[in-house]
Amino acid sequence: MTTKRAYIETYGCQMNISDTELMHGILGEHGYASAETPEEADVILVNTCAIRDHAEQRVIGRIGQLQQYRGGERNVLVGVTGCMAQRMGSDLLDRSGGVDLVMGPDGYRKLPETLRSLWKEDEPKVEAPVAPAAPPARSSGLSGGLTVLDFDPLENYEGVRARRTSAVSAWVPIQRGCNHRCTYCIVPYVRGGEKNRDAREVLDEVRALAEDGIPEVTLLGQTVNSYVAGDWDFPRLLRAVARVDGIRRVRFTSPHPNDFSRELVEVMATEPHVCDQLHLPVQSGHDRTLKRMLRRYTVDAFHEKVAWVREAIPHIALSTDIIVGFPGETDEEYEATLDLMREVRFDDAFLYKYSLRDGTPATRLPEDQFVPGEVAQARLERLIELHREIQKEINVAQVGKVEEVLVERPARRGGLQGRTDGNKVVVFEGPASLIGGFERVRLTSTTGATFAGERCSIDEVARVA
Repeated sequence: MTTKRAYIETYGCQMNISDTELMHGILGEHGYASAETPEEADVILVNTCAIRDHAEQRVIGRIGQLQQYRGGERNVLVGVTGCMAQRMGSDLLDRSGGVDLVMGPDGYRKLPETLRSLWKEDEPKVEAPVAPAAPPARSSGLSGGLTVLDFDPLENYEGVRARRTSAVSAWVPIQRGCNHRCTYCIVPYVRGGEKNRDAREVLDEVRALAEDGIPEVTLLGQTVNSYVAGDWDFPRLLRAVARVDGIRRVRFTSPHPNDFSRELVEVMATEPHVCDQLHLPVQSGHDRTLKRMLRRYTVDAFHEKVAWVREAIPHIALSTDIIVGFPGETDEEYEATLDLMREVRFDDAFLYKYSLRDGTPATRLPEDQFVPGEVAQARLERLIELHREIQKEINVAQVGKVEEVLVERPARRGGLQGRTDGNKVVVFEGPASLIGGFERVRLTSTTGATFAGERCSIDEVARVA
């Protein structure tokens, strides 16, 4: 029997990247090989994001492009998985020429048997569990179609060995779903409620990664620091992961400010393998907007938590998420967000204008409160400009420093690319044999977002040490 090959194209967040590795692992256990391109695949899956409309429109366009591979002599299947698949359900079956499979995030264990059924019956199937709240469940309306209508409250994919795409750094999901109900966010409706993995399973996975020679792990969760499993909370788990032999760096994303505690700061400050880097999404710099977003903290509380971590780790590299143009956001509230950016001075920031998501509470706000698109775009552009100015000032001040860089891969324009403990990207010259190891690199220049560097000599490394 000829080995079938699967190609998975990924859109969206780190959790989707991790889920792609998970799907490759599940398919690999059933004899599938990974395809590098859609041309050589027997099954093509597009693993999707539903956070913003722009991402969904890209996927719709991509489905149209993939029609050229669908069917044919090999009866190539095209499917959509992930959050957009969960949100749109069977509506996707006929979009942009059609797909053979729609599968939500809790259905991946059934992927091999669903594919077998598709090849056997040559009929579209739906494997899209739906949330107990909006958006509503939909049936495919097709003869022989299969619809799974419930999230699996226990599905954490324990026992599945992901097929890793990197031999240098690994995503380790410790939590799926979310119990928060931020009014702008679709995640609870497409990934379900919070499900936390058993700490022993997480630690076993991290030990296996260390045995495979992977020196860096990132713990993943929608609100990762809300993790609780039995008598394990997130600070305890983070400390245990940081003490696994062979692991040199530990990161985590994304924590929620509500659950960011002094105990977590203490672990970050005292465990040498926990990176001096923190992504802490603020979303807005004004209390009224935060309240309407249902974020459950104030601007002052956010500043207090930033102060905790900067007092304990003065050189911490901070990043954040911000949404502008949320319904009802006034000019004054927007200016408060700019003020917060100036005060906190984030090393990096992911900045967006509000994107309406059907099924989220924010869509029910009065129509006259929605910020005109051109106003939201202007606010976003001004915020991006301010962030780039701050980021450049921070990074220019770091030129000349020597950093330990984990070498990740060849750089696009030659040389090697890696990251510092603070998650700063550095490009420098060196042989490919350095990939996967740590190098002392002097930062020689910056473009504002990334650094150029040069390897230190043995004498320089000794002096720095």
